[in-house]
Amino acid sequence: MEVKVLNNADELGKAAAAHATEILQAAIKARGRARLTLSTGASQFEFLKHFVQADLDWSKVEMFHLDEYVDLPETHPASFRKYLKERFLAHVGVERYELVNGEGNVRRNIEELNARLNEAPIDLALIGIGENAHVAFNDPPADFNTEEPYFVVDLAESCKQQQVGEGWFALNDDVPKQAITMSIRQIMKSSVIISCVPHRVKANAIKLTLENELMNEIPSTILKDHPQWTLYLDQESASASLDAGLLYKPLQTSER
Repeated sequence: MEVKVLNNADELGKAAAAHATEILQAAIKARGRARLTLSTGASQFEFLKHFVQADLDWSKVEMFHLDEYVDLPETHPASFRKYLKERFLAHVGVERYELVNGEGNVRRNIEELNARLNEAPIDLALIGIGENAHVAFNDPPADFNTEEPYFVVDLAESCKQQQVGEGWFALNDDVPKQAITMSIRQIMKSSVIISCVPHRVKANAIKLTLENELMNEIPSTILKDHPQWTLYLDQESASASLDAGLLYKPLQTSER
């Protein structure tokens, strides 16, 4: 595990985007193509702003994403399909991509998505950490055992509160009760994982991640078991860990 603490969210996004670009460039050079998984949400704004400017042959990149609400139309402001189309796909030349569809025949959608994902390994996964330490929509207590690449989960109240707090929904009751998410085991199969986690609202989740051993009540602890995981923080998201002595000042990079 490598931890990088930057001064602010924009510097975090720029550094993580440069790192992600290097990983994808290496995959394209080695095999002529690269497979990428993207996360969404307010924590990824700065990363995506810089990432879409990357010097990459995007036509050789295939994109998947982590999750989507069940029965939420793509036209809704909180739709992650809408998010990625507007913040990523509209700005790059990615020709092959799979968007998680939570409408219609959800079981069939998942089967088709699983088949496509299983065609080849994922070179790079951008994996956020939620305020309740969830990974994708694997809320605590997370299922660490399912082998399905994507499956349907019930959303925890703490997860719904985060979505309201970020402004995607007006009330907790407006948040869908279920979502399709990439499973923990599938995420951990990615060759490289980068986590962009800025902002003070994530400080406690980061502290819990760093100070605890593997437990499904803190799903993000699983990421520490990945051999190539880099966690990008800003001063705000690192604050509780710095105060607890889990990270040390002055700090740019820390390995544990």
